[in-house]
Amino acid sequence: MARKGQKFRKWETAEKLRIVRRHLEEHISVEELARQEATTSSMICRWVRQYQEEGEAGLKPKPRKGNPYSALHTSKTLTKVERLRLLVAKQEIEIERLKKGYWVEGVGASKEYVTGSGKITKSSKD
Repeated sequence: MARKGQKFRKWETAEKLRIVRRHLEEHISVEELARQEATTSSMICRWVRQYQEEGEAGLKPKPRKGNPYSALHTSKTLTKVERLRLLVAKQEIEIERLKKGYWVEGVGASKEYVTGSGKITKSSKD
């Protein structure tokens, strides 16, 4: 089980391909490969399945989903363009909130969502 702050090894596509080919061509067992390569047998099985279904493309890293601006909040070396894009994204979010009739007061744990009538609709204090 992963522990908080634990670093995970990043596998290059070429490494994955080498391991998969050793299993498929040299008929080395998944368990033996897992011991030799210091990984888990389930990970190797997943790579083999991806390789059989999609070829080498299945072993390439997939693009990450999520907010493309999330890393910019903590970055101290933003270019002017990145800083402006972040500002625009924040303003678009704020505009959508105002269209729905509420705004945010406070930050972090004391953040509250207030409606136009002054009633608190959601709170992260609980």
